[in-house]
This record gives sequence, structure tokens and C-alpha cells, in this order.
Amino acid sequence: MRVSNHFKIIVHLCSFLIVLYSLTMIPPMLVALYEKEQSLFSFALCFFIFFCGGLFIWLKTKIKDIQLKTRDGFIIIALFWLLFSLISTLPLWLNEQLNMRFVDALFEGVSGITTTGASVFHNVTDLPKSILYYRAQLNFVGGLGVIVLAVAVLPLLGIGGMKLYQSEMPGPFKEEKLTPRLASTARNLWFTYILLGSLCIIAFKIAGMSFFDALCHGLSTVSLGGFSTYSESIGYFNSVKIEFVAGLFSLLSAVNFTLYFASLAKFSLRPLLTNPEFRFFITVALLVIGLITFETWRSNMYSFPDAFIHSFFLTSSMITDNGLATADYAQWPQHIIVLLLFSSFFGGCVGSTCGGIKAIRFLILYKQSRQEIHQLIHPKSVSSVRVGDSIITSRLLNSVWSFFFLYTLCACFFIWCLSMMGYDLITAFATVAACLNNMGLGFGETVAGFGEITDSAKYLMCLAMLLGRLEIYTLLVLLSASFWRN
Repeated sequence: MRVSNHFKIIVHLCSFLIVLYSLTMIPPMLVALYEKEQSLFSFALCFFIFFCGGLFIWLKTKIKDIQLKTRDGFIIIALFWLLFSLISTLPLWLNEQLNMRFVDALFEGVSGITTTGASVFHNVTDLPKSILYYRAQLNFVGGLGVIVLAVAVLPLLGIGGMKLYQSEMPGPFKEEKLTPRLASTARNLWFTYILLGSLCIIAFKIAGMSFFDALCHGLSTVSLGGFSTYSESIGYFNSVKIEFVAGLFSLLSAVNFTLYFASLAKFSLRPLLTNPEFRFFITVALLVIGLITFETWRSNMYSFPDAFIHSFFLTSSMITDNGLATADYAQWPQHIIVLLLFSSFFGGCVGSTCGGIKAIRFLILYKQSRQEIHQLIHPKSVSSVRVGDSIITSRLLNSVWSFFFLYTLCACFFIWCLSMMGYDLITAFATVAACLNNMGLGFGETVAGFGEITDSAKYLMCLAMLLGRLEIYTLLVLLSASFWRN
């Protein structure tokens, strides 16, 4: 294939994805129109520019019957997420009412689309409703990934989408599919995602939220994005029912969506309850919730029932990297917050909207560690690492260990960089945990938000958010010299 054709394929597909993503400007435009807000013009301008520009380039570069290769998938994912972030930024930057600097708008846009939920706004409560909705929508669209939505219609373009799907989906088992046809897989994932989101919105409404608040919090909760319509986040409502709903749907949203679809298709909970990763994730989550409940009660912060509900919500939010919070979480004892920040590295299941390292990788590492101890005691024994009925190959073990090393190395690097910029260790650690894990809740100097950190720190954390969202490899592989060799 000639270089010109290779480049043309990448531009063609990126332009289609831009057209697709430009359509997400329509709902906030309608909200702004209904509320008679000035934000209408910035959303309309962005829609016009990217829809028309993307459509023009797509038509000019149209190629039929081309199958994407692995390298194409990585390049397109990396390029589009950079474009994704810039497009998400512009409605905020061009909005004269917000009067945002580019770096702040970029941080907010990247945070939204990567489902991080870290915000530079000092007072979220007074933002226009169209902006509040737009932030929640960024979380929702970024949650499962516009790429998975795109591959549902890629067969119509005559371009195979499997490589895109494998590059975008999280976790070590990227080759697994719900159905033999990739387009059906993507549609089924989105159906499950939208169904869970609808149930969450209804639950918030029943718990006492207004429809608009329930809509925004439902979108951000199911996407594990964490953007709220109030500066105090969930703490604004001061409601046990709302905290319980937020905590419950945080856990539900951290479960592999393919398990939900399999359960719905078979009208049985067996696919869910027999899944090793699901059982491991729930076990770890319940253990951490129990420990945090005991510690908050032992610290005389709350009575035991209040300690349980507050701990259930905040632990569920942070371990799944949701990032919704109670108003007073900054006053919790530091050792509890540090434990919760560490738990954010755990994340949830693969095939969900969570960030972090993912439960399946920790399960594999745990199983291998047990095997190594057994091997030391019985050096002549022959055994293999199993997850359920599957034997974990040495190739997969190496991949998990490599990812764990790179993720830890990136975290240490970002913490060192922030420390070099003058931030204390707890602030640096909490900020990196919030951004790299796509969790969104800071501590120390970032407990009230990320607006006060320096511009260089904001750009650095934008990189951390993208690395976390794309699971390190998708961006780092582009830095390899062998990747660019023919």
C-alpha cells in the first residue's frame, strides 16, 4: 500500500469520527435554546465547523474495501483522542460568559471526555444549565468510547473496525466479543450502557433529585465520570437515599457490561455470579467498604449507621474511579483518604467505564503470587495460573506484569514532576491518583478543585488523564521506533 493511501485511510476515518462526535453538540444546543443562554452560540459554532469540515474531508478521502491493520488502529485512536479533547475544549473556551483561558478549558474538556471529573471551576453551582449538561454528557460519551459507537456503523463505510475496537477497549482480554459480528457487539454494549444509565436517572429522581439533576448525575455516575451540578457534589443534597443510589450505581457501572448483556440475553444472573473477576471485584470492594466504615466510626465522626452509608458511597465512588463526593470528605482523617486514594488504582472490571489498573489484572497477579509461594514450598510440583476455567498463558502474564510496571512507573514519574514543581507529597500523590486513574478527587492543595494548580501542571495532568483513559500502551506504543518500521 502506498504511503499516500495509508495516510488517506487514517484521515478518512478520523474525519468520519469527527462528524459523528460533532452531533453531540446538538443536545446542549437544545438545552441552551430552552434556557435562553448565551452558550447556544459557542455550541452552534463548534457543531457547524466540525460537522461541515469533517464531512467535507470524509467525502474527499473516501476509500472502499480497506481493512485496518493494527498500526492503523493505534494511530487513529491516538489522533482521534487528541482531536476528541480539542473539540470538547472549544465550546468552553469560545463561551464568552465563562471567560476561560485555553489551558483551563482544555483541562475541563479532557477531564470530561476521559471520565476523570476533575474540575477547574471554583463555583460549579452557578454555571449555565447547558454547560452543566454538557459536562455530564462529556462523561457519558467518553465512558464507553465514541470509538465503540463508531464501529457499529463502520461496515457501512467498507472499513473493518476490529483493530479500532481492540485498541479502545480496556483490559487484557481485548479479543473477546459479545457476538461474532463486531457491529452487533458495539450496539449491544451501547444498549446495555444506555439501559443502565436510564435506570440510574430514574433512581436518582425517585430518591429526591429534580429531573435535570437526576439526568446530569445519572449520566456522570454510569460513566463513572464524577461531574456534578453542584460544587458540593452529592454532598449538596444531604440525603442518605441519594448517597446510596450513587454508591450502588458506581459499583454496578464498574462491572463488565458484557456480563450484563449475557445475563439479559439468558434471563439469568449466572453469567454475572460465576464470573471470577466480578466475584473478586465485589469481594475487594466490600472489604474496603467495611474497613472504611469501621475507621470512620472508630474516629467518632459518625454513628455506625451514618458511618456505613457515607463510607459505602465514598468508597464505592473512589474505588471505581467515579469521583462523586460528600461535602465533608476533606475533613476525614488523612489515613482514610490515603487508603481511598490507593484503592482508586484498583478500579473495576474490564469492559466497564472505570479507570485504574482493573480488577482482572490484580486477580491474575494475586493468583500468580499464590502459585509462586506454592512453588517455593513444593519446588517439584507443576501447576498453572487459572482464572475460572481459563489457563493464563505466559504471554498474558508478561503483559499484565508489563502493564503494572508501566502504570506504576508513570504514576511515580508524574508524582515526581509535581513534587519538582513545588507541590507537597500528599498533594502530588492525590493529584496523580485523581488524573491517572480518571478518578477526579484531589486532596491537599487540590481538595477544592484543580483551578489553582499551575498551567504546566494542568498540561501534565491532561497527559496523565489521556494515558489513564487509553491504558498507557495506546500512546506509549507510538513512541517505539519499531512501530514505525514497515
